[in-house]
Amino acid sequence: MTNWRPADLDGCCLVGFDLIEVGRFERALARHPRLLERIFTAAEIAYCRSRARPVQHLAARFCAKEAVGKLLGRGVTAWREIEIIRPCAGAKSASVADRERMAQPQVLLHGEALKEARKIGIKHIAVSLSHSDSLAGACAVAFAEGVSAKRTEGRQ
Repeated sequence: MTNWRPADLDGCCLVGFDLIEVGRFERALARHPRLLERIFTAAEIAYCRSRARPVQHLAARFCAKEAVGKLLGRGVTAWREIEIIRPCAGAKSASVADRERMAQPQVLLHGEALKEARKIGIKHIAVSLSHSDSLAGACAVAFAEGVSAKRTEGRQ
């Protein structure tokens, strides 16, 4: 785990990445039935269950949560505080660009994860998910902005 001060991150690009074997993740879910609800929100579970191979989508979201935890420099301390959503494609009247943007996975932070992101100056986290039959992975990217000014105000 990297120990950094928020002021060290001003203007930095932060990246987190994770990869998992889908079969290993599937076996973990089978061994521990309550794990699904401990890791994922109801919206995440519903979305993944609507897909042809739910476990691939769940594994990719698990990786995304891990990647965001790494990006924040704290790991994942509360799984459901990091939520990976895929907004609806939008109204038919929306432009093609707007529909494509809204269809991309998005990161929603809650609780302590949100506080940590704000503390280091993160306003938005972009995430990319991928999976095959055997592997799932995710990459998260964010920029830390304006932290130095906030952290040094009132200090001499």
